[in-house]
Amino acid sequence: MPIDFNQQVIDEFRANGGRVGGPFEGARLLLLTTVGARSGAPHTTPVGCLPDGERILVIASAGGAPHHPAWFHNLVANPRVTVEDGTFTYEAHAVVLTGAERDRLFARAVEADPGWAAYQARTIRVIPVVALHRIMDGPLRFAGGPTSWGAGLKLIHDAFRRELALIRGEIAKSGPGLGAQLRVNCLTVCQGLHHHHTREDAVMFPALGEQQPELAPTLDRLHQEHQRIAALLADLQAVISSDASDPRLVLAEVDRLTDELEKHLTYEEEQLIPILDAATPAATG
Repeated sequence: MPIDFNQQVIDEFRANGGRVGGPFEGARLLLLTTVGARSGAPHTTPVGCLPDGERILVIASAGGAPHHPAWFHNLVANPRVTVEDGTFTYEAHAVVLTGAERDRLFARAVEADPGWAAYQARTIRVIPVVALHRIMDGPLRFAGGPTSWGAGLKLIHDAFRRELALIRGEIAKSGPGLGAQLRVNCLTVCQGLHHHHTREDAVMFPALGEQQPELAPTLDRLHQEHQRIAALLADLQAVISSDASDPRLVLAEVDRLTDELEKHLTYEEEQLIPILDAATPAATG
Protein backbone atom coordinates (compact mmCIF):
# COMPACT_ATOMS: atom_id res chain seq x y z
CA MET A 1 0.00 0.00 0.00
CA PRO A 2 1.24 3.52 -0.72
CA ILE A 3 2.81 5.28 2.23
CA ASP A 4 0.29 8.15 2.10
CA PHE A 5 -2.62 5.68 2.21
CA ASN A 6 -1.01 3.88 5.16
CA GLN A 7 -0.68 7.17 7.02
CA GLN A 8 -4.33 8.01 6.40
CA VAL A 9 -5.34 4.65 7.87
CA ILE A 10 -2.99 5.11 10.84
CA ASP A 11 -4.36 8.57 11.59
CA GLU A 12 -7.96 7.40 11.32
CA PHE A 13 -7.25 4.32 13.47
CA ARG A 14 -5.69 6.40 16.24
CA ALA A 15 -8.40 9.06 16.11
CA ASN A 16 -11.29 6.57 16.32
CA GLY A 17 -10.21 3.93 18.82
CA GLY A 18 -9.23 1.38 16.20
CA ARG A 19 -12.16 1.93 13.84
CA VAL A 20 -11.53 2.84 10.20
CA GLY A 21 -13.61 3.12 7.05
CA GLY A 22 -12.87 2.42 3.42
CA PRO A 23 -11.51 -1.00 2.47
CA PHE A 24 -10.78 -1.86 6.12
CA GLU A 25 -14.23 -1.01 7.46
CA GLY A 26 -15.49 -3.82 9.68
CA ALA A 27 -12.14 -5.61 9.58
CA ARG A 28 -9.88 -6.55 12.47
CA LEU A 29 -6.91 -4.28 12.23
CA LEU A 30 -3.92 -3.32 14.35
CA LEU A 31 -0.99 -0.96 13.98
CA LEU A 32 2.34 -2.77 14.01
CA THR A 33 5.50 -0.79 14.68
CA THR A 34 8.76 -2.51 13.78
CA VAL A 35 12.37 -1.37 13.86
CA GLY A 36 13.89 -0.99 10.40
CA ALA A 37 16.30 -3.84 9.67
CA ARG A 38 18.74 -1.44 8.00
CA SER A 39 17.77 2.02 9.24
CA GLY A 40 17.01 1.21 12.87
CA ALA A 41 14.11 3.67 12.63
CA PRO A 42 10.57 2.79 13.74
CA HIS A 43 8.03 2.01 11.02
CA THR A 44 4.29 1.74 11.66
CA THR A 45 2.04 -0.27 9.35
CA PRO A 46 -1.67 -1.14 9.53
CA VAL A 47 -2.10 -4.90 9.21
CA GLY A 48 -5.04 -7.27 9.38
CA CYS A 49 -5.09 -9.56 12.39
CA LEU A 50 -6.75 -12.68 13.74
CA PRO A 51 -7.52 -13.39 17.41
CA ASP A 52 -5.84 -16.50 18.80
CA GLY A 53 -6.38 -16.62 22.55
CA GLU A 54 -3.51 -14.96 24.38
CA ARG A 55 -1.76 -14.03 21.14
CA ILE A 56 -2.62 -12.27 17.88
CA LEU A 57 -1.85 -13.54 14.40
CA VAL A 58 -0.79 -11.38 11.46
CA ILE A 59 -0.19 -12.58 7.92
CA ALA A 60 2.55 -11.14 5.70
CA SER A 61 0.52 -11.30 2.51
CA ALA A 62 1.52 -7.97 0.92
CA GLY A 63 -1.53 -8.50 -1.26
CA GLY A 64 0.12 -11.48 -2.93
CA ALA A 65 3.21 -9.52 -3.99
CA PRO A 66 6.32 -11.53 -4.97
CA HIS A 67 8.29 -10.31 -1.94
CA HIS A 68 7.58 -10.26 1.78
CA PRO A 69 6.46 -6.86 3.12
CA ALA A 70 9.09 -4.64 4.74
CA TRP A 71 7.53 -5.03 8.19
CA PHE A 72 8.12 -8.78 8.01
CA HIS A 73 11.82 -8.37 7.23
CA ASN A 74 12.04 -5.88 10.09
CA LEU A 75 10.55 -8.20 12.72
CA VAL A 76 12.71 -11.08 11.56
CA ALA A 77 15.74 -8.87 12.25
CA ASN A 78 14.26 -7.49 15.49
CA PRO A 79 11.32 -9.51 16.88
CA ARG A 80 10.41 -6.95 19.55
CA VAL A 81 7.56 -4.90 18.13
CA THR A 82 4.91 -2.45 19.31
CA VAL A 83 1.22 -3.26 18.87
CA GLU A 84 -1.67 -0.77 18.92
CA ASP A 85 -5.06 -2.46 19.00
CA GLY A 86 -7.23 0.64 19.39
CA THR A 87 -7.54 0.20 23.16
CA PHE A 88 -4.00 -0.49 24.32
CA THR A 89 -0.46 0.01 23.10
CA TYR A 90 2.02 -2.63 24.21
CA GLU A 91 5.28 -4.35 23.37
CA ALA A 92 5.16 -7.82 21.83
CA HIS A 93 7.51 -10.57 20.73
CA ALA A 94 6.97 -11.70 17.14
CA VAL A 95 7.35 -15.40 16.31
CA VAL A 96 7.32 -16.55 12.68
CA LEU A 97 5.35 -19.79 12.59
CA THR A 98 6.62 -22.70 10.54
CA GLY A 99 5.67 -26.14 9.34
CA ALA A 100 2.40 -27.74 10.32
CA GLU A 101 1.45 -24.92 12.72
CA ARG A 102 1.82 -22.29 10.01
CA ASP A 103 -0.14 -24.40 7.52
CA ARG A 104 -2.94 -25.11 10.00
CA LEU A 105 -3.37 -21.46 10.98
CA PHE A 106 -3.15 -20.20 7.41
CA ALA A 107 -5.85 -22.70 6.43
CA ARG A 108 -7.96 -21.45 9.34
CA ALA A 109 -7.54 -17.89 8.10
CA VAL A 110 -8.51 -18.92 4.56
CA GLU A 111 -11.65 -20.62 5.87
CA ALA A 112 -12.64 -17.34 7.53
CA ASP A 113 -11.64 -15.15 4.57
CA PRO A 114 -10.92 -16.69 1.14
CA GLY A 115 -9.01 -13.53 0.25
CA TRP A 116 -5.94 -14.99 1.95
CA ALA A 117 -6.04 -17.90 -0.50
CA ALA A 118 -6.29 -15.46 -3.40
CA TYR A 119 -3.16 -13.70 -2.18
CA GLN A 120 -1.29 -17.00 -1.89
CA ALA A 121 -2.36 -17.94 -5.42
CA ARG A 122 -0.71 -14.79 -6.80
CA THR A 123 2.77 -15.61 -5.53
CA ILE A 124 5.17 -18.52 -5.39
CA ARG A 125 6.44 -17.54 -1.94
CA VAL A 126 4.89 -19.17 1.11
CA ILE A 127 3.03 -16.34 2.83
CA PRO A 128 4.26 -16.15 6.44
CA VAL A 129 2.04 -16.28 9.51
CA VAL A 130 3.39 -14.44 12.56
CA ALA A 131 2.24 -14.75 16.16
CA LEU A 132 2.49 -11.66 18.37
CA HIS A 133 2.91 -12.42 22.08
CA ARG A 134 2.48 -9.54 24.48
CA ILE A 135 5.58 -9.02 26.65
CA MET A 136 3.89 -9.20 30.03
CA ASP A 137 6.52 -7.24 31.95
CA GLY A 138 6.55 -4.48 29.33
CA PRO A 139 4.53 -1.25 29.49
CA LEU A 140 0.81 -1.31 28.75
CA ARG A 141 -0.63 2.07 27.80
CA PHE A 142 -4.10 3.22 26.87
CA ALA A 143 -4.46 4.28 23.25
CA GLY A 144 -3.86 7.98 22.88
CA GLY A 145 -1.58 8.22 25.89
CA PRO A 146 -2.39 9.04 29.54
CA THR A 147 -6.10 9.32 30.26
CA SER A 148 -8.44 9.21 33.23
CA TRP A 149 -9.52 5.87 34.66
CA GLY A 150 -13.06 6.56 33.46
CA ALA A 151 -11.99 7.22 29.88
CA GLY A 152 -9.84 4.10 30.01
CA LEU A 153 -12.77 2.01 31.21
CA LYS A 154 -14.88 3.33 28.32
CA LEU A 155 -12.13 2.36 25.85
CA ILE A 156 -12.14 -1.20 27.19
CA HIS A 157 -15.92 -1.43 27.12
CA ASP A 158 -16.09 -0.13 23.57
CA ALA A 159 -13.53 -2.73 22.48
CA PHE A 160 -15.83 -5.51 23.76
CA ARG A 161 -18.82 -3.90 22.05
CA ARG A 162 -16.91 -3.67 18.78
CA GLU A 163 -15.67 -7.26 18.95
CA LEU A 164 -19.11 -8.69 19.68
CA ALA A 165 -20.55 -6.70 16.78
CA LEU A 166 -17.85 -8.11 14.49
CA ILE A 167 -18.56 -11.65 15.70
CA ARG A 168 -22.28 -11.21 15.21
CA GLY A 169 -21.69 -10.08 11.62
CA GLU A 170 -19.35 -13.00 10.98
CA ILE A 171 -21.87 -15.52 12.29
CA ALA A 172 -24.65 -13.98 10.22
CA LYS A 173 -22.53 -14.40 7.08
CA SER A 174 -21.30 -17.91 7.92
CA GLY A 175 -22.47 -21.05 6.17
CA PRO A 176 -24.27 -24.02 7.71
CA GLY A 177 -21.31 -24.78 10.00
CA LEU A 178 -19.21 -22.73 12.37
CA GLY A 179 -15.69 -22.18 11.05
CA ALA A 180 -12.63 -22.79 13.20
CA GLN A 181 -11.52 -19.14 13.22
CA LEU A 182 -15.01 -17.99 14.19
CA ARG A 183 -14.93 -20.39 17.12
CA VAL A 184 -11.60 -18.91 18.16
CA ASN A 185 -12.98 -15.37 17.83
CA CYS A 186 -15.86 -16.26 20.17
CA LEU A 187 -13.64 -18.04 22.68
CA THR A 188 -11.15 -15.18 22.68
CA VAL A 189 -13.78 -12.55 23.52
CA CYS A 190 -15.16 -14.87 26.23
CA GLN A 191 -11.67 -15.17 27.70
CA GLY A 192 -11.18 -11.40 27.52
CA LEU A 193 -14.45 -10.65 29.30
CA HIS A 194 -13.66 -13.21 31.99
CA HIS A 195 -10.24 -11.63 32.65
CA HIS A 196 -11.69 -8.10 32.67
CA HIS A 197 -14.46 -8.91 35.14
CA THR A 198 -12.13 -10.96 37.35
CA ARG A 199 -9.77 -8.01 37.57
CA GLU A 200 -12.62 -5.62 38.37
CA ASP A 201 -13.90 -7.91 41.12
CA ALA A 202 -10.46 -8.47 42.60
CA VAL A 203 -8.88 -5.02 42.23
CA MET A 204 -11.03 -2.09 41.10
CA PHE A 205 -14.24 -2.76 43.04
CA PRO A 206 -12.51 -3.40 46.40
CA ALA A 207 -10.42 -0.25 45.95
CA LEU A 208 -13.49 1.86 45.16
CA GLY A 209 -15.44 0.31 48.02
CA GLU A 210 -12.68 1.15 50.47
CA GLN A 211 -12.43 4.74 49.25
CA GLN A 212 -16.18 5.33 48.96
CA PRO A 213 -18.26 3.00 51.19
CA GLU A 214 -21.49 4.54 49.87
CA LEU A 215 -20.81 2.71 46.58
CA ALA A 216 -21.41 -0.68 48.22
CA PRO A 217 -24.91 -1.26 46.67
CA THR A 218 -23.65 -0.29 43.22
CA LEU A 219 -20.58 -2.53 43.45
CA ASP A 220 -22.68 -5.41 44.76
CA ARG A 221 -25.04 -5.07 41.79
CA LEU A 222 -22.10 -4.97 39.36
CA HIS A 223 -20.62 -8.09 40.94
CA GLN A 224 -23.94 -9.92 40.63
CA GLU A 225 -24.13 -8.87 36.98
CA HIS A 226 -20.64 -10.29 36.47
CA GLN A 227 -21.95 -13.63 37.72
CA ARG A 228 -24.89 -13.57 35.29
CA ILE A 229 -22.57 -12.68 32.42
CA ALA A 230 -20.22 -15.51 33.45
CA ALA A 231 -23.14 -17.93 33.10
CA LEU A 232 -23.91 -16.57 29.64
CA LEU A 233 -20.24 -16.92 28.67
CA ALA A 234 -20.37 -20.56 29.80
CA ASP A 235 -23.50 -21.14 27.71
CA LEU A 236 -21.86 -19.58 24.64
CA GLN A 237 -18.71 -21.64 25.08
CA ALA A 238 -20.76 -24.83 25.43
CA VAL A 239 -22.55 -24.15 22.12
CA ILE A 240 -19.29 -23.26 20.40
CA SER A 241 -17.58 -26.41 21.66
CA SER A 242 -20.17 -28.70 20.10
CA ASP A 243 -18.85 -30.68 17.14
CA ALA A 244 -21.96 -29.72 15.17
CA SER A 245 -22.32 -26.09 16.17
CA ASP A 246 -25.38 -24.52 14.57
CA PRO A 247 -24.62 -20.88 13.73
CA ARG A 248 -28.23 -19.99 14.56
CA LEU A 249 -27.81 -21.28 18.09
CA VAL A 250 -24.48 -19.54 18.45
CA LEU A 251 -26.00 -16.28 17.19
CA ALA A 252 -28.81 -16.60 19.73
CA GLU A 253 -26.27 -16.99 22.53
CA VAL A 254 -24.21 -14.06 21.25
CA ASP A 255 -27.35 -11.93 21.20
CA ARG A 256 -28.23 -12.93 24.78
CA LEU A 257 -24.71 -12.10 25.91
CA THR A 258 -24.65 -8.81 24.00
CA ASP A 259 -27.97 -7.66 25.44
CA GLU A 260 -27.00 -8.47 29.03
CA LEU A 261 -23.51 -7.07 28.63
CA GLU A 262 -24.73 -3.79 27.13
CA LYS A 263 -27.07 -3.21 30.07
CA HIS A 264 -24.22 -3.97 32.45
CA LEU A 265 -21.68 -1.76 30.68
CA THR A 266 -24.12 1.14 30.43
CA TYR A 267 -24.95 0.97 34.14
CA GLU A 268 -21.29 0.67 35.12
CA GLU A 269 -20.37 3.66 32.96
CA GLU A 270 -23.21 5.78 34.39
CA GLN A 271 -22.27 4.94 37.96
CA LEU A 272 -18.49 4.75 37.92
CA ILE A 273 -17.09 6.92 35.14
CA PRO A 274 -17.84 10.22 36.91
CA ILE A 275 -16.05 8.92 39.98
CA LEU A 276 -13.13 7.47 38.05
CA ASP A 277 -12.77 10.60 35.93
CA ALA A 278 -12.24 12.61 39.08
CA ALA A 279 -9.21 10.47 39.93
CA THR A 280 -5.66 10.85 38.65
CA PRO A 281 -4.72 9.76 35.09
CA ALA A 282 -4.81 5.99 34.63
CA ALA A 283 -1.57 4.04 34.89
CA THR A 284 -1.73 0.63 33.29
CA GLY A 285 0.78 -2.15 33.75
